[in-house]
Amino acid sequence: MRIASAVADLLARYPAAFQETLGRLTGSVNFRGMIPAADGEQMAQQLGAPVYQVMLDVLPFAALYAEPVISNFKVGAVAQGSSGNLYYGANIEFKSEALSFTVHAEQAAVMNAWMQGETGLSALAVSAAPCGYCRQFLYELVTAAALKILLPNTKPTSLTWFLPGAFGPHHLGVKSGLMQAENQQLTVNSQDSLVLAALAAANMSYASYSLGFSGVALATADGSIYAGAYAENAAFNPSMSPMETAVSQLNLGGEDFHDIQRAVLVEVQGSVSSQVHAATAVLNSISGVRLEVCYAKAPPPAAPK
Repeated sequence: MRIASAVADLLARYPAAFQETLGRLTGSVNFRGMIPAADGEQMAQQLGAPVYQVMLDVLPFAALYAEPVISNFKVGAVAQGSSGNLYYGANIEFKSEALSFTVHAEQAAVMNAWMQGETGLSALAVSAAPCGYCRQFLYELVTAAALKILLPNTKPTSLTWFLPGAFGPHHLGVKSGLMQAENQQLTVNSQDSLVLAALAAANMSYASYSLGFSGVALATADGSIYAGAYAENAAFNPSMSPMETAVSQLNLGGEDFHDIQRAVLVEVQGSVSSQVHAATAVLNSISGVRLEVCYAKAPPPAAPK
């Protein structure tokens, strides 16, 4: 694993039992930036601290995955899903592309939890207060009202405290939220495993404003597949593209961008929010692989009641 030596260096400052638990998890070939709830509880016992403190203590480990090729400013985040599992996030920047394509660590942690089956977050640990962009992104969560922000040497604080007078989904008539379980019922005429992985991501995508449901799947040289779903935001700009999500998932899986062998985007043709150009731009900044586009068929509109 490309960051194994850096992990070992960081672990050296912790108690032996904690080193063993976290080392076992992060050293696994299947590690994708997720610490199961039971292991998180065990690590809390090993440190003699609550799980919230464990989340803060492992921030430097999450930051090891950061790819800040422009700013050289590494950021890590750790999210706690509704299940109790903990999820890493790290910032990614794309050289020669617009800064708006940047993946913030908080976004990466949220999307990591969502792509691994979580339907809400209870807490998010970061080393400093989230920027305004991330506060807006987090406010889209279906669990935003209950989300706690964890900062070093500070009591857990509600997200809503950081975003007074917030603008969110309900202002645009949307009653759902990001991470809520979805099935958009898109279909494709293909049995290609990578296309089907992108389709699964598109079917769970959250696009309440444009209805531009879409997903991306990346295949690497070792046969691994990393999928990413589209996540829109009421303020539009903090939306997370499916390619950014998939790239972040690949990064948290410990793989290098040059390991990408194929990339597939699934979306509905004619969408008012097509991801083709954005996905191509992000992909071209990290890989010479050509983007494959597969158009899905949407279900017929529901009959009026």
